[in-house]
Amino acid sequence: MNKKELTEADIRTKFITPALVGPNGDKWGVMTQVREEVYFTKGRVIVRGKAVKRGEPKKADYILYYKPGMPLAVIEAKDNNHAGAGMQQALDYAEILDIPFAYSSNGDGFLEHDRTATSGAVEREFALDAFPSSADLWARYCTAKGYTATQTAIATQDYYDDGSNKVPRYYQLIAINRTVEAIARGENRILLVMATGTGKTYTAFQIIWRLWKSGAKKRILFLVDRNILADQTKINDFKPFGKAMTKITNRTIDTAFEIYLCLYQAVTGTEEEQNIYKQFSPDFFDLIVVDECHRGSAADDAAWRKVLEYFSSATQIGLTATPKETKEVSNIEYFGEPIYTYSLKRRRTCYRRDLARVRSARPRHGSQDPRTARSQRPGRPSCKRSVFQHRVPMQWKNIPALKPVRASYPASTRRPRQLVTDNCNTRAHLPAL
Repeated sequence: MNKKELTEADIRTKFITPALVGPNGDKWGVMTQVREEVYFTKGRVIVRGKAVKRGEPKKADYILYYKPGMPLAVIEAKDNNHAGAGMQQALDYAEILDIPFAYSSNGDGFLEHDRTATSGAVEREFALDAFPSSADLWARYCTAKGYTATQTAIATQDYYDDGSNKVPRYYQLIAINRTVEAIARGENRILLVMATGTGKTYTAFQIIWRLWKSGAKKRILFLVDRNILADQTKINDFKPFGKAMTKITNRTIDTAFEIYLCLYQAVTGTEEEQNIYKQFSPDFFDLIVVDECHRGSAADDAAWRKVLEYFSSATQIGLTATPKETKEVSNIEYFGEPIYTYSLKRRRTCYRRDLARVRSARPRHGSQDPRTARSQRPGRPSCKRSVFQHRVPMQWKNIPALKPVRASYPASTRRPRQLVTDNCNTRAHLPAL
C-alpha cells in the first residue's frame, strides 16, 4: 500500500481512527468519545430573490470528548502528501470551540499543540501508537487547571439529557463549561454575554442542572423581569426540575422548594413590607441567576439590585445580550469581566442569514427601491426611511413583498425569527437556523 496515493478519508479510516481507539480498544470509545466530520457552524444563508444558498460551513475532522459535552481535543487530518499542514486549521477550530488540545496528522504520526501550556514546549511530535488516552489527556487538563478532586467532580457532572438527542450548540457548551468550571474554582460573580436568540435560558438551565445535580448548589433563584419569561421558563427549559421547582406568586414565600423562579417586581416594592425577599434568610440561596441583568439590577440604587446585595453570599450569574456600561450603571463593575461573549456579529458569521439579500424582494404596490419604500396602506401615513429601520408587528405569511423569500424556504424549517424588512409597514418572520 502506497500511503501517498491514499485520500484523506483513507488516512482517517486506516491510520488515525485505529490510533485513537488503541490496540485493545481502551484509549477512546469510538461510540461515545470520538466524532468525525463535526459541522459546528452551518454557514450563513444567503438569499437572492428566489435563490438560496449557504456560505462555507466549518467542519472539524475529529473532536474527542472526555464525556458528552466536554470536548478535549480537535484533530485535523490531511493526506500523506502534506506534513503538518493541518495544524493551523486545528488551532483555529480549537480557539473557536474552546478546546485545550489541537492535533494534526497525515497518517505518519501526530503533531500536538497544548493550549493549556504556560511554559516549556507547546508543540511536540509523536508516533501514531503514542496518542494519549482520554484518561491521560483529562489528567493533563486537570493538572493545568489545578483542580482538586471536589472541583473535578463538579466540572465533570453530566449534562441533562432527555433522550431526544438535543445537544447544546458549541457556543452554549463553552458558556456552560466555563461557568461551571469557574464556580467549581470558587468564583462568585459571573457575567455571560450572549446575543439575542442564542438560547440564554437553555444555557442557564444546563448550568443550574449540573451544579444542582453535583450538589455544589442546592437552592437556586432565577430572576426575570417579565412574567411571560418566568412562565415560559417553567413549562419549557426548566420543566425537568419538576416538583423541586416553584414560581413565587401573590407575594407568598414557601421555603420547601429548591428551584425558585420569580419576577423582580414580585419580591420588591416601594414599601418595606413589599420586600418579601427578606422573608428568606440572607444565606438561603446558593446560586442566583439574573436574566437580562442589564436592566434594573445593573444600577447601584435600583430596588432590584438590593435583592442581589441581600443575598450577597450566593454565587450570582448575570445573563445579558447587551451589557450596560455608563457613568451611573455598570454590569462589569458588579459581575466582573464577561467569562464568555458570543456577540451578534459572531452569530451572524456562524449562523444568521444574510439579511441584506432580502432587498431583492419588492413591495406589491409599485416598484419603488425598497430602501425608500413608502406606505401604500389606506389610512396610514406615508413614510420614508432607510432600509431595515422599522419593526411593525405582522405575520410574515401575509406580506406580499416577501413571497419570493418565503417560497424559497422549506416547510420543515424551525421556529421563526424576526426580520426587519425594507418596507416601513412590514415585519417578516423567517425561520431561524
